[in-house]
Amino acid sequence: MAQEQIQEQQQTLSLRQTQSITQQQLLQAQLIELPITQLQERVNAEMDDNPALEVNTDEDPGFSENSEFSENSESPELSDDYEREERQSALDAALESIGRDDEDLPVYHGGQDYHEEKEEIVYGETLSFYDQLKEQMGVLDLNQQQRDIMEYLIGSLDDDGLLRKTLDNISDELAIYHAIDATPHEIENILHRLQEFDPAGIGGRSLQECLMLQIQRRNPSHLRDLMMRVIQDYFIEFTKKHWKKIQQALGLTDLQADALMKELRKLNPKPGASMGEAMGHSMQQITPDFIVDTQDDGTVTFQLNTGEIPELHVSQSFTDTLREYQDNKENMSRQMKEALLYTKKKVDAAQGFIEAIRVRRQTLSTTMKAIIQWQHRYFEEGDEALLRPMILKDIAEKTGLDLSTISRVSNSKYAQTRWGTFPLRHFFSDSYVTAEGDELSTREIKATLHDLVDAEDKQKPLSDEALGKLLAEKGYPIARRTVAKYREQLGIPIARLRK
Repeated sequence: MAQEQIQEQQQTLSLRQTQSITQQQLLQAQLIELPITQLQERVNAEMDDNPALEVNTDEDPGFSENSEFSENSESPELSDDYEREERQSALDAALESIGRDDEDLPVYHGGQDYHEEKEEIVYGETLSFYDQLKEQMGVLDLNQQQRDIMEYLIGSLDDDGLLRKTLDNISDELAIYHAIDATPHEIENILHRLQEFDPAGIGGRSLQECLMLQIQRRNPSHLRDLMMRVIQDYFIEFTKKHWKKIQQALGLTDLQADALMKELRKLNPKPGASMGEAMGHSMQQITPDFIVDTQDDGTVTFQLNTGEIPELHVSQSFTDTLREYQDNKENMSRQMKEALLYTKKKVDAAQGFIEAIRVRRQTLSTTMKAIIQWQHRYFEEGDEALLRPMILKDIAEKTGLDLSTISRVSNSKYAQTRWGTFPLRHFFSDSYVTAEGDELSTREIKATLHDLVDAEDKQKPLSDEALGKLLAEKGYPIARRTVAKYREQLGIPIARLRK
C-alpha cells in the first residue's frame, strides 16, 4: 500500500519594513512641482472646492530674514502635530547644514517674498524669435532678393541673436541651396539693416560687435564715448574684468570708473535671449519663481515670487462649528454627526493644503539657496564658463532633501537673474573626469571650445585634433572624439565646412 503523502500549510510571522506615501505627502509633492502660474490656478480651484479655506484679510505681518525657515513660522492650527514638527526640524537641520562649507559665499533670502501687486512679470512673446524679426522686416523697402537674403540671415542667427557664420559661407549657401547670387558685400549691406532691428545688438557677428551696436544707439555723450573706447580698444581687458587696467588707461577717477562699469554691465551679451528661449519655436509666457539679485560687492540675494497667491487660513466659522460639535459629542443626533464629519473633513483638508503651501515655499527656498551657494561665482559674474559641475544628487546631499524632491523643484521653474531669466535646469551641468581624476565642467569646456573656433583663422580652420591640443594647453585634456562630440552639440561644422 503506497504511503500517503501529507502536505502541510504553515503560517509564520515576520517583520518587514515597507514605505507608503500618505495623501499629505502626495499633495506636497504635487505643489512643489508646480510653477507659480499653475500654483495660482491650483489655489483658486482649492478655494472654490473647500469653503473652510479662506483668504487672510488681516494685514500681512511680513517675513523677517530667513523667515521661511523660522521654527515659529508654523500655522497655529498645526502646532500640536508631532509629525509636522519632525519634518520642520529635519528641514531646519538641512538648512543649517547649507553654507558650512561655503561661509565665504554670502547668500541671503530677502526680507519678503516677491510679490507684484498689479502686474505679473512675464517674459517671452507669443511670437517666435524668427517671426518677431520678420515683422520688423515688413516695414523696410526691400526688393525680393534683398528680402530673401534678410530672411536667410534671420534664420542663420543663433539663440543669442548673433550671426556666427561668415558672410562668405552665407554667400555660398545662398548660391547652392537657394540659387541666389549675392556677394559678401551685398549680404553685409543687408546685415547692417538687420542690425538696426530691436533689441539692440541683434545680428552682431561677435560679442564685441554686438556690444558696439548697443552703445551706438545711445545718445551722444562723454560716457558713450568712453564705453565705445573700452569695447574697441580694451575689449580683452573688459572680458577679463580687469577694471583697474581700464581705469588707468583711460585716466579715470574711482567715481568715473564706477559709473562706466555700471553702464557697461547693462549691455546685453545675448540680445536674442530677450526674444525667447529658442529660434523658430513659439514660446510660452515665462513667470520667474525666483528673483535673484547680485549686488556690486558680490552678495547674492533671492526672493520667492508669490504671484497672486493670498495668505490662506482656516475659516473661523468652521473652526467654531467643529469645536461646538466636539463639545456635544454625547448628545449628538445622526444629522449632527454627519455635519461633524463634513466639517472635520473640510477643516483637515484646509489645514493640509496650508501646510503643503508652507512646505513648498520652504523647500523651494532651501533648494535655491543651495544652488546659489554652489554656483556663486556664476551668479556674481554671469559667465557661463564659471558654472561648476552640479547634478541633482549634489543639491540633494547639500540640502538633505530627497533626490526626487530636488528634481520636482528644478522642473518647470525659472529664476530671474541679473544676467537673464533661465530655467533652473540651466544651472545644472555634467562633469568630465580626466585620466588623472580631475573633474571638469562640460559647459566650461564647451565655452572654451566655442571661443577657440571663433578666434581661428577662417582660411585655415582648426581640426578636432588641433582643437584638442589647444584645449589641453588651456587645462582641458580631452580626447579628440570628445572634442568632436562637443563640437557637434554646439552646432559647429567640421573644419572644411568652416572655411
